[in-house]
Amino acid sequence: MKKIQILGTGCKKCQTLLENAKTAAEQLGIEYELVKVADIKDIAAFGVMMTPALAVDGEVKVAGKVPKPEEIKKYLA
Repeated sequence: MKKIQILGTGCKKCQTLLENAKTAAEQLGIEYELVKVADIKDIAAFGVMMTPALAVDGEVKVAGKVPKPEEIKKYLA
């Protein structure tokens, strides 16, 4: 099971990233757990300075932008 983490305080871009990640995982048909990380200290612990960010299994894949579902699929496969 993949652990998909969305790092961000809840802005519109963060919501879009969450929806894109959900779409990508469902299109791939994988089992996943989607976790929203909104606490600034927790986000900083990932070494992320710009949100939104996407982490897969604890590893940051994208920060400071909102990738499309097609791009996110590469990180989940």
